[in-house]
Amino acid sequence: MTALPEYVHPLTAREYAALPEDDGVRYELAEGWLMMSPRLIPRHQKGIRELGRQLVPQLPGYEVLQEVDIDLQLAPPDAPGTVRVPDIVVVTREAFQRVDGDGTLLRASEVLLAVEFFSPGSTRIDTVVKHHEYADAGIGHYWMIDLHDGPSLVACHLAGEFGYQNADPVDGVFTTAEPFGVRVDLDALLA
Repeated sequence: MTALPEYVHPLTAREYAALPEDDGVRYELAEGWLMMSPRLIPRHQKGIRELGRQLVPQLPGYEVLQEVDIDLQLAPPDAPGTVRVPDIVVVTREAFQRVDGDGTLLRASEVLLAVEFFSPGSTRIDTVVKHHEYADAGIGHYWMIDLHDGPSLVACHLAGEFGYQNADPVDGVFTTAEPFGVRVDLDALLA
């Protein structure tokens, strides 16, 4: 494990992006403070991989990325930042190329869809904290997927000043036209 430098102040998103990579631990930045996230369990990993496999051929012109840092831009660049790592995001190819070229973080304003899979210990973070943060950051669509009591998917979309409006949970096959037309076989996430 790589030792992280010690910080005695909350980090900006830029300082977070400059940290050394650590393959042994997953980190996120919450209002300037590093937070460790649990390692993914095999069921969670399989679900993420399968959802990505289903989405990629349906979304030409977009990039489907797994576990990538997103600067939520909830604070000015010189203030303590919030950087989350959704299980899957869909961004435009232009956003991907920008980050690939300049080495900075993806921005919440570039995320068309963020997806979180519930895992033991993450349900409250995903359904309360990230639900509010992603809405505050202006991410238009957020899917929450439960593989343990399902599989099921709750699709959320921005509904003005009230944040996200949650649709009813769906099991079996999920289809949507927003933010793009896709069909997801939820049972295949565990097959």
